[in-house]
Amino acid sequence: MIIIMKPNASDEAVAKVTGLVESKGLQVHLSKGAEVTIVGVVGDKSKLHGSNIEISEGVDKIVNVTESYKLVNKKFHPEDSTIPVGNTSIGPGNITVMAGPCAIESREQLLETAAAVRKAGASFLRGGAYKPRTSPYSFQGLEEEGLKYMKEAREATGLNVICEVTSAHAIEAAVKYVDMLQIGARNMQNFELLKEAGKSGVPVLLKRGLSATIDEWLNAAEYIISEGNPNIVLCERGIRTYETSTRNTLDISAIPVIRAKSHLPVIADPSHATGVRAYVEPLAKAAVAAGADGLMIEVHPCPSCALSDGPQSLTFEQFDTLMNDLRPFAQLVGRSL
Repeated sequence: MIIIMKPNASDEAVAKVTGLVESKGLQVHLSKGAEVTIVGVVGDKSKLHGSNIEISEGVDKIVNVTESYKLVNKKFHPEDSTIPVGNTSIGPGNITVMAGPCAIESREQLLETAAAVRKAGASFLRGGAYKPRTSPYSFQGLEEEGLKYMKEAREATGLNVICEVTSAHAIEAAVKYVDMLQIGARNMQNFELLKEAGKSGVPVLLKRGLSATIDEWLNAAEYIISEGNPNIVLCERGIRTYETSTRNTLDISAIPVIRAKSHLPVIADPSHATGVRAYVEPLAKAAVAAGADGLMIEVHPCPSCALSDGPQSLTFEQFDTLMNDLRPFAQLVGRSL
């Protein structure tokens, strides 16, 4: 449930309400907006029966939250969140672009790519050091060695760096090198991994599962935030459907739905959604037009030689062209790129 305070409610009145809630053994999450303060209550609300909290000083009304996710719910936090990561932030007002290879293959490959995507205007370098692949015989990543290359690339270019993690051990290593952790689609409902990501305190990019509903996706985010880590960004990367023309089907409608249901930023990954580089540009534009807060794009110095996802990776020249073509779309929706 949420307790909506009156616009003129004093700090003392808010403190009395939160104190009453906490005295019943419930958790309080305070959201102070420009005009209204909301007291989010997490726990067994039956414990508040008889407390007459609705007539407490400064209380406007009480609203029950029917969804199973609470802390990521827009009812709890009406204003869109801005998530600080490294030297930038993700959220309203700008389009954040994360670009780089699907898999880190070598130091030279990563540093060359970092310089190219930085020059084109990206603010994040993405790269996989831990690769959960469908086949156990596919390239699995360089692990901590790759993380060290990411840190070196950050120091050389000023880019923020993000890497997927697949286990608690991977999180323990990654937090020493990267600015943001990525939970991939195959691990979206790996609840123990989500808890560990929450405990890390490091910003998290949470990708939507292959067949996950939006409510399942938001409940996965709830696992992270319930461990005390509010710095979460959601990523729509395509869902599995009967269509075979693309690897997955990019659910553009998920972007406005998320913006209506949650205060968390949402970005799109047209590379993994399509599996075809020719489709990346039009879907990137569509995602920006639909209200996405950013994009994740796969870029490789030689896609035909890539050890992972070459067919969907852009060349440096193609990525530079995409960034230039995206700027008018960003301006149309009132954002900077």
